[in-house]
Amino acid sequence: MAGINRANILDTDLYCLTAEKFSLGRSNVEVVRAMLDADVRLIQYREKEKKAGTKLEECLRIREMTREAGAAFIVNDDIDIAILVGADGVHVGQEDLPIERVRELVGEDMAIGLSTHSPAQALDAVRRGADYIGVGPIFRTYTKDDVVDPVGFEYLEHVVAEHDIPFVAIGGIKQHNIAEVVRRGARCVALVTEIVGDKDIAGKITALRAEIRAAKE
Repeated sequence: MAGINRANILDTDLYCLTAEKFSLGRSNVEVVRAMLDADVRLIQYREKEKKAGTKLEECLRIREMTREAGAAFIVNDDIDIAILVGADGVHVGQEDLPIERVRELVGEDMAIGLSTHSPAQALDAVRRGADYIGVGPIFRTYTKDDVVDPVGFEYLEHVVAEHDIPFVAIGGIKQHNIAEVVRRGARCVALVTEIVGDKDIAGKITALRAEIRAAKE
């Protein structure tokens, strides 16, 4: 992903997120190294329960790793940490700080992603200047404690048909259903436990990409 900027941050197939409690005892740094070695070019650091100092230390290391690999690095929620480590983007939810205020904090170079779960939220995100949106959860997911109900393919197809804003499909996406998500119009797909919870991260990423290629044929 050469020349990472706000406009092209989703120009990749897989959007991989950290989730240490599902990572089979491996650290986030170990998992991210495996992702980067498998040519993943978009990483989001998402840890809800760790202390700020620990998150900053991990993000500093992951920022260094992603920069060396030419990969984009996004921080979930923690805008202060995103600024401190020089992340490429920050991702916020519907109940986090308004994206207009986030822009005031992060400046013009950092991408801002916003989770959306409905057509109204997608339209609102576009009008308010989000650089990209998360579309989901497509399927039921248990990765987050405060997750909303699945939106299914109807909302995904709405975004594909009605909006030009870059988006990432997320939520309960696995190897067995990723092809259908891609066939419905998703160009970038986010996965969490399907990747971090696999003993062979590189092998899982290879298998996922095979499914994506097959769906595009």
